Amino acid sequence: MSPKKLSIEIEHLVGQFYSVTEEADRDSVGRLSSELASFESLVVVPPPFDQLLDHNKHMTVTVEAFHGQKVDVVVHRTKRVDNWYSREITLVTQNDKKIVQYGIVRLNVDQLSEPVWSRIESETTPLGRVLIEHNVLRQVQLCGLWRVEAGPSLASIMQVEKGDTLFGRTALIYCDGDPAIELLEIVAPVPAD
Repeated sequence: MSPKKLSIEIEHLVGQFYSVTEEADRDSVGRLSSELASFESLVVVPPPFDQLLDHNKHMTVTVEAFHGQKVDVVVHRTKRVDNWYSREITLVTQNDKKIVQYGIVRLNVDQLSEPVWSRIESETTPLGRVLIEHNVLRQVQLCGLWRVEAGPSLASIMQVEKGDTLFGRTALIYCDGDPAIELLEIVAPVPAD
């Protein structure tokens, strides 16, 4: 039996590290803005971002397959409030040190076993790899797709220009049937062939 579908409020994830404002764009569509970026909800994302984002799989595995090499995690900031741990990260390819993904992760520590939490807290291994290697029964639920306009913070972290268009998603990971991990994942631009 699959878990009940839940949603993630992107404002809450971005708000872990950035102040957020709601504004209306010229089409009167709600647009979320912050120092990090502006976000606009999409139904579909263009290729090749669809194969990177529009699925119910771990992004660690997906970006490694797409880029043909393993990735390492770089943790930029963390925050702990009661049983909730949040971190702002990038995933970087091991061979050429290219930034391939930005993310904000918010997880409920109480939903994870001590060995899994200790490995995540060590900040040395991408989250998806930790869950896979520890054989955690997990299900990834895609919650939303986003067009992302890089603000000054995202531009600096991802080494892109302010105002560049990127694409991302929000997702929820269930661990052993319980909603445990909320994700905002934004992939790096992909050069045209």
